[in-house]
Amino acid sequence: MKKIRFYKSIHVKIVIIYVLLILIAMQVIGVYFTRQLEDQLVENFNTTLEERAELVAYNVEQEMIRDEDEVERSLRARIDELLTQLFNMDHADVQVIDQNQVVVTATNPDQQIFVGQRVTDTRVKRALASTDSEEDILRKTTTGHRTRVLAVPIISEDQTIGAVYIEASMEEIYDQMQDINQILFTGTFIALLLTAALGIFLSRTITRPIVDMKKQAVVMGEGDFSRNVRVYGHDEIGQLAATFNELTNKLQDAHATTEGERRKLSSVLTHMTDGVVATDKNGKIILMNRRAEEMLNQTQEEAINSEIMKLLNLDKFMKLDDLYGMIDPILLDFDIEHEETILEAHFSVIEKETGEENGIIAVLHDVTEQERIEEERREFVANVSHELRTPLTSMKSYLEALEDGALENPEVAPHFIQVTSNETERMIRLVNDLLQLSKMDSKDYQMVMASMNATTFVNHVIDRFEMATKNQEIQFKRKIPDRAIPVMGDRDKLTQLLDNIISNAIKYSPEGGTITCTLKPEKDRVVISVKDEGVGIPKDNIPHVFDRFYRVDKARSRNLGGTGLGLAIAKEIVNAHAGHIWVSSEWGRGTTFSFTLPYDEVEGDGS
Repeated sequence: MKKIRFYKSIHVKIVIIYVLLILIAMQVIGVYFTRQLEDQLVENFNTTLEERAELVAYNVEQEMIRDEDEVERSLRARIDELLTQLFNMDHADVQVIDQNQVVVTATNPDQQIFVGQRVTDTRVKRALASTDSEEDILRKTTTGHRTRVLAVPIISEDQTIGAVYIEASMEEIYDQMQDINQILFTGTFIALLLTAALGIFLSRTITRPIVDMKKQAVVMGEGDFSRNVRVYGHDEIGQLAATFNELTNKLQDAHATTEGERRKLSSVLTHMTDGVVATDKNGKIILMNRRAEEMLNQTQEEAINSEIMKLLNLDKFMKLDDLYGMIDPILLDFDIEHEETILEAHFSVIEKETGEENGIIAVLHDVTEQERIEEERREFVANVSHELRTPLTSMKSYLEALEDGALENPEVAPHFIQVTSNETERMIRLVNDLLQLSKMDSKDYQMVMASMNATTFVNHVIDRFEMATKNQEIQFKRKIPDRAIPVMGDRDKLTQLLDNIISNAIKYSPEGGTITCTLKPEKDRVVISVKDEGVGIPKDNIPHVFDRFYRVDKARSRNLGGTGLGLAIAKEIVNAHAGHIWVSSEWGRGTTFSFTLPYDEVEGDGS
């Protein structure tokens, strides 16, 4: 299973949610608290400043209207003393201005230079012009402090006799607010750390059983149902874990049952002699057994998800819907590894419980050998019928002629009787060859195997044919070693084999021709060859010379008395001796028949 990235983990999500909640709550509380606190401090500052300004204005008014003769000190001195007593605010400067806009006194030493000078500040002018005070907040150019500016008129008997001009720094308030914000920030940071730790702890208590269940699901996916999820509590997650364990037990039972059935089915499919191919409802291959892989020369991995119509070469003349309604089997012709293979396919429909078509099962049976045997049987019957009909027809014609009076003719009758006798003998030879082939095809047929000297055996057969053909001017040339070569075989059957091959060589050799017989020992076998100087065999006919009833020149073979079974019998004899027979020929330049025999290992070891 793919590993979850850290930032996608539920742990991180829970912690982030908790942290965001605390952060938002602290921010909302902090903004509201600081805003309210700032407003309250500013309001208190303004109220205090205004009250003190009114108090100063009242006392200054009293000093201004006092008769100068009654006091010893000057007005400025009295006002300075008054300001010292009444206006003790830090970072606040006060100027007292008379009705002529002349500065009477100032608390800030830097502003003492303006005493006795006229002021041009609009706030002072407006205060002298009316009883309404003018206030404003400015940023001082020298210090950069935010400063509250207030001009309060001094009124005596409804007449403005002066004004009090105050500049009070508000930086102390904002410094306090900054300290408070820093405290809130620190508190928020600590709260976030605590919340993150708490969130991690809480997330672990929630996700630990979930992670355990995820591990259990992974293990179950791998086929292991022995593990159970730990139940941490009796809450919803605990109930889920308990239910998960129950599900695991039920899945274990179901998996065991399914696995048993699967093994049975797999064993049946593996050992079936027929091929099985299963598809889904769209005709896509989902299953092939081993026998089907061998028949179709394609592995299951290669065929999975391919279309059955293409796999069976049915897509050119059929559609998938036709297979769903197919009842009768279909013969499929394949060329696999350069060999023709014929398969018989039976189709059945896979249905759901609702009756809906859900796929197709194709059962393939290899009928190549059956079709070949059937074809050979039909060809054999046709050939036997033809070979028997020819002499029978000839015999019937000659016998009818004899019956019609030719028997009384001394010149014709002997010839007709001789022909009838020859055809009878040919039929007898044909029947004998057929009986011999039938015996050799039988499973109960056994040969009398014995050790023999191949050199003596071949020379003896050649000697016999030299005596029989001394009047035909045919020469025999021998390439046979002088030493004894032991082989294992049935002497009578090997004599028949060599007789058939040499007889064919004699039949097709021209007068004065030479037949070369070769005996060549090789590493683990003996090769015997017979070569003639006849017309040879066309290249296209060579693969069929050992077929039953096959003749290269049919007319000539019949004239020479052949049955077309001699080479077929020769092939069966060689196969029975665990040997191999073949022919090589070039048209117009002769033919060579060769066959092999195994050594007699006992005699060979002893020699």
